[in-house]
Amino acid sequence: MPTRVSSARWEGDLRSGSGTVATGSGTFQGNYSFPSRFESGEGTNPEELVAAAHAACYSMALSNGLAKAGHTPTSVETSAAVQFGAVEGGFAITRIDLTTRGDVPGLEAAEFEKFAQEAKAGCPISKALAAVEITLDAQLV
Repeated sequence: MPTRVSSARWEGDLRSGSGTVATGSGTFQGNYSFPSRFESGEGTNPEELVAAAHAACYSMALSNGLAKAGHTPTSVETSAAVQFGAVEGGFAITRIDLTTRGDVPGLEAAEFEKFAQEAKAGCPISKALAAVEITLDAQLV
């Protein structure tokens, strides 16, 4: 399996400095800053990038589980809401809420929920973030 690499550069102090982040593949490059992370400023932030990675990984894991069981989905769309804030001793990601909607012909809601929960447990990003509470709202569309 390949090793994935991304990079970031920060210049200046925490409050007035700024940085850039880029994926190794070159498909994404963005700016980040104190306001984009701790307020509502322009640019991205590490938590938004974690959310994107988690949503992408989860959608793939769920699609794979469904297809292996003979239920190839028309689509699986997932969003991840990463909650970040002050905790004792600093800041932390405190919770991740996954919301997924699947278009899977011929599948009942209870079956979809079972596959959705299995994907949550098996998704590599979910596993990497196991120290954080992860919730799931899964529905067929």
